[in-house]
Amino acid sequence: MKLLIISPGKTHDHTVADGIAEYQTRLEKRLPIDWAFPKPDTKETEAAAILKLIKVDDFVILLDEKGKDLSTTDLADLLDAQTQSGVKRLVFVIGGAFGVDDSVKERADLTFKLSSLIFPHMLVRLILVEQLYRAITIIDGGKYHHA
Repeated sequence: MKLLIISPGKTHDHTVADGIAEYQTRLEKRLPIDWAFPKPDTKETEAAAILKLIKVDDFVILLDEKGKDLSTTDLADLLDAQTQSGVKRLVFVIGGAFGVDDSVKERADLTFKLSSLIFPHMLVRLILVEQLYRAITIIDGGKYHHA
């Protein structure tokens, strides 16, 4: 299975780039990640750019502050289930500065939140990649996760 993370706006800035690179390197052997950074000027153009990147058979997960609350082990179970089901690509969508258009919400197969707190988009990218790495180590029985 491959991952695509769609995060409208700028590419990773220096405050998070090293952390993202570290976790992505750790994940690459198990879960290759591609990134897309559409640069919209309105919520509607952002939605169109996001939807253009999504294939019909992708499993799409939207990160949204109003989404379902998942634990790290829930995320691991979700990744494992999608891998076992034969999904070829899992797509995570991080909403942009304009919020998320209803058309993207409707396309999402699952919507969850990372936290009840609100984070800058750059930090969400880092937190998401770290949590994906943690979830994979849970699936693989690794020692990174200590709960």
